[in-house]
Amino acid sequence: MFCGSPNAEAAEPNVHICELCTGQPGTLPVINREAVEKSLKVGLALNCEIAEYSKFDRKNYFYPDLPKGYQISQFDMPINGRGQMTITMTNGDTRTIGITRAHLEEDAGKLMHPAGADYSLVDYNRAGTPLLEIVSEPDIRSAEEAKVYLQELQNIMRYLGVSDADMEKGHLRCDANVSLRKIGESGFPPYKVEVKNMNSFKAVANAIEYEIKRQAELLDQGQTPARETRGWVDDKAITVSQRSKEESQDYRYFPEPDLPIMQFTKAYLEELRRDLPELPKARKERFMSDYSLSDKDAYTLVAYKELANYFEHVISELDEWLQVEKQADDGKYGFAAANWILGNFLAALNECKMLPQDSKVTPENFAELIKLIRQGKVSNLAAKDVFAKMFATGEDPSNILDELGLAQVSDEGLILDVVRKVIAENPKGVEDAKTKGEKAFGFLVGQTMKELKGKGNPQVINEILKKELQS
Repeated sequence: MFCGSPNAEAAEPNVHICELCTGQPGTLPVINREAVEKSLKVGLALNCEIAEYSKFDRKNYFYPDLPKGYQISQFDMPINGRGQMTITMTNGDTRTIGITRAHLEEDAGKLMHPAGADYSLVDYNRAGTPLLEIVSEPDIRSAEEAKVYLQELQNIMRYLGVSDADMEKGHLRCDANVSLRKIGESGFPPYKVEVKNMNSFKAVANAIEYEIKRQAELLDQGQTPARETRGWVDDKAITVSQRSKEESQDYRYFPEPDLPIMQFTKAYLEELRRDLPELPKARKERFMSDYSLSDKDAYTLVAYKELANYFEHVISELDEWLQVEKQADDGKYGFAAANWILGNFLAALNECKMLPQDSKVTPENFAELIKLIRQGKVSNLAAKDVFAKMFATGEDPSNILDELGLAQVSDEGLILDVVRKVIAENPKGVEDAKTKGEKAFGFLVGQTMKELKGKGNPQVINEILKKELQS
């Protein structure tokens, strides 16, 4: 169900997580230990109730997308029962979305309808492969919430390692059930529209927005929208009717006679729970706590699992160096690393369409660049040139620094001599700095930096200049 303006219930996406097992499409049975374990891990991550016993059922229908004429699914004893997950909106608000169930079934084939043709084609390559269907409660109140819900669900799947969950490749698919009720009404509307054929987060949001508008117009005219399945036509940005929607009894469910009932002991489930990795929400909170990252920066890192892993490797290298040098971590090394990774590094990766682990910049060299910056051996401006060559060649930053002659001057004796020269040559500038404040002071800093050919350490220059002016 869907609730938004101008009426009231909520979108209830059925999310299909595919590729639960390794191997070639079309060769794996729906029931195997790997698929079951991955399904249970998803259930644990979504705080689902997991029953002691679970079974499979036959779901019968007349569509040609499975050659045997029925689908092995789960009806009344799914692997994962009720659960919930909390999503964070872009404005910082949180919403809790209930999970009705997450059950295991076999995927069906793909029906294709060539434009202008009087026939359809069936691709059976994925038929029979394990698929996990996550059914949400009618708690989602806008297209934006549905989009965020899917994105965070995708990230959880990737952290669990159960699927790449790539919508464009069909690893993750979403069917959105949409219906409206007028403001002030209670209970569920007498109809529900299921929207299919959405292969991106943007398409899901656009399809839901379209359905809200279409259904609202029908309701305003005193009509009740038909209970049906509709398809999203992306290039036209519309939904089209595909077929009337079935009731549960139309599928004639009965227990699958060829598959045994499954039993999950508490000890087995606790073992799976212990093996769960750190999930995105916990990782985000740790990044904010340990490295003083903003909510936005922590979210961006965590939402890109490979980038977050790369960041952790850089931090590990920095921690090791700090221990060797017997220096205390003031928290600024991690903060600086995050800024560089989310800034120059991510921009370079996006431009080259490259994953972090495929970059020529090793975590060790990245950590060394951060150390050089923090030690005042290279300015932030010069470090950008150093990084650009690191990204292109994979060279060590110290070597590049020497090669390009970009090492920052931090020698206090040398800087003191230059500062005294600047003061002697700029008496008016000195007077202005004493009477007019920061802007005039900045002029003297600039003159000092000019004498040092842009390589002076700004912090050291500021400290020495202030002392000389006071004396």
